[in-house]
Amino acid sequence: MPLLINVVTIFPEFFSGPLSLSIPSRAAAAGSVTYNLIDLRDFTHDKHRTVDDAPYGGGPGMVMKPDPFFEAVEAVGARAPIVLLSPRGRPFVHADAERYSSGEELTLLCGHYKDIDQRVADHLATEEISLGDFVLSGGEPAALAVVDATVRLLPGAMSDIDSARGDSFYGRGISAPSYTRPPEFRGHKVPDVLLSGDHKKIEEWRRAEGERLTGRRTLK
Repeated sequence: MPLLINVVTIFPEFFSGPLSLSIPSRAAAAGSVTYNLIDLRDFTHDKHRTVDDAPYGGGPGMVMKPDPFFEAVEAVGARAPIVLLSPRGRPFVHADAERYSSGEELTLLCGHYKDIDQRVADHLATEEISLGDFVLSGGEPAALAVVDATVRLLPGAMSDIDSARGDSFYGRGISAPSYTRPPEFRGHKVPDVLLSGDHKKIEEWRRAEGERLTGRRTLK
């Protein structure tokens, strides 16, 4: 049964191009995932298809209304996880992608404007996820990153699944650096061990380099 990914957004066209390319497209062609792009404005009830309003308490910016989000999720009968992309959320990590890829359904809620009514986070979303301590113009780029990280783990998405298992954070910290031809470029050489043909030493080098880079990142 393919993973169903619902994306609730006011810009469904934002996803059309990226999801038709590379690994997201390959995963869909393999029958491992189905994408359902849901236009939030279809769940408004005024002629202007209004999804936002002024914040209670005053102040600048507009806040996205709760009712279109609730109605959109209810209309598709979405089940957990229902993920709100938000700078208030906890950081998205590889373990989340693994968990989402092993499930049957994933729903992503994309905000825009200044904020989303907090009742969406408190009473509709089952999780709140952030890509980091910065603010995007909307949840769409973050949702696309979550989709890509998730579907690349599905059967048929990658021609070589061992390539994914060798990535950073896949049961490890940072992965070791990679090199390819030529063996010397503008005076910069590939480490001798990678040209040695000694697979045991290569594996030891890769493990040590991964641990070194992971430690360096932890100290920052």
